[in-house]
Amino acid sequence: MSTDWRRRGTALERAVASRLVAVGRALLASASSADSENSPGVSADTGDGEPRQPVADGGLGPDGEPPDWETEVTAETRETVGVGDRVSFSKEFADADIERFALATGDTNPLHLEERYAADTRFGGRIVHGGLVASLVSAALARLPGVVIYLSQEFEFREPLRPGERVTADCEVVEVLGGDRYRLETVVSRDGTTILDGETVVMLDEAPR
Repeated sequence: MSTDWRRRGTALERAVASRLVAVGRALLASASSADSENSPGVSADTGDGEPRQPVADGGLGPDGEPPDWETEVTAETRETVGVGDRVSFSKEFADADIERFALATGDTNPLHLEERYAADTRFGGRIVHGGLVASLVSAALARLPGVVIYLSQEFEFREPLRPGERVTADCEVVEVLGGDRYRLETVVSRDGTTILDGETVVMLDEAPR
């Protein structure tokens, strides 16, 4: 019985890997034809017969970032960062983000990629990679003034995040450690529900001129 389970798991892993390779090739093809206004992008099956959103469906706002990204920062300069300063960053994790993360990291866990497989787990469907959710904290901190250098991060997951859900990372300075180092409390939430919380320590170097 255990042998049959391993065989099914191996077959599923091969299927997931094959699809990700196809997505990767399509991403490269899409990037090479980015100047074409009619580029269809990349889509894949979610398991329920509905196509996923294209990988290359974007467009940037006037600030050079996708229009659905939202940022708030209270500190204007590196020298003025202190206790109580906050930075937040919001975005939606689409299927395209999940597939790109799997391609970049090699994390092809079918819990994140295969709806039919994930439907039979305790989650009842696909969830976003934990590492991808945690990366939203990094995205928020990158918007602090100066050169942001990660020194440490600790966190716990409180709730799963579903593909297509919009989340916000909130980071607040709670301690100035000296030597341009700061400790921040970090929370990733969806509509007031905490997905992840913890703390991080960063160093803020002077930006190159």
